[in-house]
Amino acid sequence: MIDNVTLAAIPQPLRWETPPVAFTQHANSALEMRAAPRTDFFIDPRGEVMMTNSARLLFRPDARFMLSAHARGDLVATYDAAVLMLYVDERHWAKLCLERSPQGEPMIVSVVTNGVSDDCNSVVLAEAAAYLRVAGLGAAFALHYSLDGKSWHFVRYFALHRSDHLRVGFSVQAPTGDGCTVTFSDIRYAATELADLRSGV
Repeated sequence: MIDNVTLAAIPQPLRWETPPVAFTQHANSALEMRAAPRTDFFIDPRGEVMMTNSARLLFRPDARFMLSAHARGDLVATYDAAVLMLYVDERHWAKLCLERSPQGEPMIVSVVTNGVSDDCNSVVLAEAAAYLRVAGLGAAFALHYSLDGKSWHFVRYFALHRSDHLRVGFSVQAPTGDGCTVTFSDIRYAATELADLRSGV
């Protein structure tokens, strides 16, 4: 597997923090990633689970930025997910997920970790496909999702207790199953600040 991935939409190479089982970069710059079995990034507040082994393809963003992509997943087991990730280290990170719920439904999930993970389910979707977006606002961050890539819905606004050496990018997870395949397409990056936090424009 190649060490670096170059995308026209992103002004620097992306590097694997942890590689997936399989990876394909398609001609349209879409990224297809397959998770290894029993992979996740989650630190349980009760100390029952600590998993930090999901595949991650990351780059260093500007201080103020927006990264978005259309995510589609072959989500077959509970908590299988396509993920946009903000990563500092194993104890300071956040992720926005298109994830399979315990009820077998695709949904938008966010997790913010400052020492331990704060996990929040947002909305159930009709299919396992949605646009995901992470935005850097200097000292804070915002997460949004969209069904059409134009009208954005607010998910979360938060800070990471450490944001030095921040990297952002793409991840795939399969915490309970034998692996899943996800695709990120229509990838966009801008070194600009989100104009309106709540409306997402």
